[in-house]
Amino acid sequence: MRIEELDYKLPAELIAQRPLPERDASRLIHIDLASGTFTHRMIRDLPELLPPSLMALNDTKVIPARLLCRKATGGRAELLLVERLGAGGSDEHWIALGRTSKGLRPGADLEVAGGELRVTIEKRLEAGQLEVRLCANEPIERVLSRRGLVPLPPYIRRDADQDDAERYQTVYAQKVGAVAAPTAGLHLSRRLLAELEARGHRFARLTLHIGPGTFAPVRGESLLEHHMHQERYELPEQTVEAIERAKRDGRQVLAVGTTAVRALESAADAGGRLQPGSRATSLFIYPPYEFRVVDSLLTNFHLPRSTLLALVMAFAGRELIKRVYAAAVESGYRFFSYGDAMLIQGKQPGRPENRGK
Repeated sequence: MRIEELDYKLPAELIAQRPLPERDASRLIHIDLASGTFTHRMIRDLPELLPPSLMALNDTKVIPARLLCRKATGGRAELLLVERLGAGGSDEHWIALGRTSKGLRPGADLEVAGGELRVTIEKRLEAGQLEVRLCANEPIERVLSRRGLVPLPPYIRRDADQDDAERYQTVYAQKVGAVAAPTAGLHLSRRLLAELEARGHRFARLTLHIGPGTFAPVRGESLLEHHMHQERYELPEQTVEAIERAKRDGRQVLAVGTTAVRALESAADAGGRLQPGSRATSLFIYPPYEFRVVDSLLTNFHLPRSTLLALVMAFAGRELIKRVYAAAVESGYRFFSYGDAMLIQGKQPGRPENRGK
């Protein structure tokens, strides 16, 4: 696959800058892989579009990970917390990204909110990352909930506000650890989830903590040259059991978001058998790829030249996705994190024919 195949033209005004007033008011392109056709629908149509399925939900919770800091000299600095190292408490070590006019050196001290949170740069790591120590007089998580800012994606060209604290989070978010939301799940309101359950759908949870690498474009002349970022995931035993039961019963496994796809496919062995537990994955899914677990996919529209667009093309086929994206642009769909969605409905459970072609 050529990297140019991940390109498409997107008018800037179609990049959603704010969420719609209601979570489940987004538009939806419904793709039927059995016929290779698609139709324009609404997210609220999901209960009638889908036969009873098992929906895999990523319950990661976005950290208020953006910190506005002051140096000891009075200068300003900004940190983006990426991953906590070790257990939580009032004294924690984190991997972070830093931004300041003169750089941040090991030994530098920073403070947030007049000293409510104290930060020390411990050492430099690879790829511009830093190891930092956070100290406070109470649990760090509590301080971050007050003083940290929602780390909105770079294509949202405004500062985060109070609405983002709620809307850049799924209603089922539970386990703190992500710096970006699993955005397909942002469409699922409690009302819609209740209706899906009433129609016979079942839900299973997993956790994949999304890092800043999710926004990194594919670089180089070939997909094989791209260095895929690593993310941690956890697949509970009860979720494995629920998926195995769904497969036996002939239910489709519907992944809500590409992060759920990545976790499930990473946890599967060559025969498609899932291994529960906590691991890290650097799996890069692009055409051709034979999916071993996931049968259908709910996902947002993704950036040009992104690894997520490559995954969607592997799932539904390159030419079909190109046509869908062109139709979405022509019809004025809203793109990216706060934008509209696609439902890619597979054939029969466990049958990935024609995907990636």
